[in-house]
Amino acid sequence: MKFYTQQHPHYCGIDLHARTMYLCILNQAGAIVLHRNMKADSDSFLKAIAPFRDQIVVAVECIFTWYWLADLCAREGIAFVLGHALYMKAIHGGKAKNDKIDAQKIAVLLRGGMIPQAYVYPQDMRSTRDLLRRRMHLMHHRSQLLAHIQNTNSQYNLPEIGKKIAYKSNRAGVAERFADVSVQSSIRFDLRRIDFYDGLLNEVELEILRHAKLHDANTFRLLDTVPGAVIQDGSGVGFVDAARGNGPIGRQKPPA
Repeated sequence: MKFYTQQHPHYCGIDLHARTMYLCILNQAGAIVLHRNMKADSDSFLKAIAPFRDQIVVAVECIFTWYWLADLCAREGIAFVLGHALYMKAIHGGKAKNDKIDAQKIAVLLRGGMIPQAYVYPQDMRSTRDLLRRRMHLMHHRSQLLAHIQNTNSQYNLPEIGKKIAYKSNRAGVAERFADVSVQSSIRFDLRRIDFYDGLLNEVELEILRHAKLHDANTFRLLDTVPGAVIQDGSGVGFVDAARGNGPIGRQKPPA
């Protein structure tokens, strides 16, 4: 855990929400010089901190709304600290909680050198990271569908499917294993959704790889030379070939 310990004349703690934010600014002696709820926008923020702007550090908890504030502080040359949400909760968690109290607690932690820092991801790479997170979300849904098919097979005490149905080429005839027509329909629905997710995942993976090469081409090339260090999906199917210009790879079983 890394703490922000640099000293400043003024410390600004912000409890940030989607449309509003509560600011608490402390001076070096710990006295509150500003404690205000306001609209969460650039103009309101800059106007509020204007009297202290050249001597202030701003801290906010790492929740989904921090991007715009970090970018604004970077553009305006204002020191910015992103607090690690889980560690901050462990340090200042208490029963009495509201926006006003939380903003002050953040400012107090900042002034005392007790803000556990989270990594401020570079602005030009954030969208790629978010795309990776969406891929993970899609993979979780796909995995749930695959698990449902396997669980249904066990539910009816049928022989093991035997092949990995994560590969499209191994899914033929899976629904027909079941005697009940309604169960067959249920499995077909799962298989159709898996096919749909496969198409989405192919698209998002190609997009991720294109961006990865642009962000850091040298590191990407080095990673591609390490045996076993290929980017894989949840079924273990590598999709790094797409970045080499080999076109869409699909989720077919690799040749033996």
